[in-house]
Amino acid sequence: MDETRPVFLTARWRHLVMLNYQIDPLVLEPFVPAGTELDDYHGRHFVSVVGFQFLDTRVMGVPIPLHRNFEEVNLRFYVRRDEAGERRRGVVFIKEIVPRHAIAWVARAVYNEPYAAMPMRHADGMPRADLDEEGVIGYGWRSRSGWNGVRVTTSGRPEIPGDDSLEAFITEHYWGYTRQRDGSTIGYQVEHPRWKVWHANSVEFKCDVPGVYGDRWIDYLKGAPGSAFVADGSQVLVRRGVRLGPDD
Repeated sequence: MDETRPVFLTARWRHLVMLNYQIDPLVLEPFVPAGTELDDYHGRHFVSVVGFQFLDTRVMGVPIPLHRNFEEVNLRFYVRRDEAGERRRGVVFIKEIVPRHAIAWVARAVYNEPYAAMPMRHADGMPRADLDEEGVIGYGWRSRSGWNGVRVTTSGRPEIPGDDSLEAFITEHYWGYTRQRDGSTIGYQVEHPRWKVWHANSVEFKCDVPGVYGDRWIDYLKGAPGSAFVADGSQVLVRRGVRLGPDD
């Protein structure tokens, strides 16, 4: 943890749908930021489609009118970096979709994150975590070709995943790394407790993959994901980023 860095953003992330697809690491190599390397789960590499709700969002402690509650859907993969004797496991985003242009503009301006603004919607039918009930949740985003979406059903109560599980690997990356225009990298810390997860009973994923993400992702995002689950989410704190430098 680097608690000396000032806080950039706080929010509550709620009901994170996570579809995880195994991928050839050679496809990811061109996107790996300087100073990091690909992270793997027992020799396997993954990309994830993640949809969730941003609630009570505050930037440097200030709530922004009309921009506090919104959806996000992103495509991401996993990297790691050894620094000061600590292994920092992080995520790199291929694309992050939000419904408001101002949110996308700030994220691009501050971190050079690959945000895009599209009309979005969600339907949240997840039960309370202490209830043994069926749940359903879906997120949608409209690209030029029409509506895309992901929908997951669950049953039972959520549980903290095992330490060596794929669910723990996917959810417990507490850094973000972003390549900058000059070739350097910004790293920023994301703080949250361990999340409980519901395993998916069924998954629907409809997406114009080439139109939204590009042709290179078509073969890897077709068919059923290797795993799918819903994380309950929590309060999240994002600290200000630090530039690593092109050769760091």
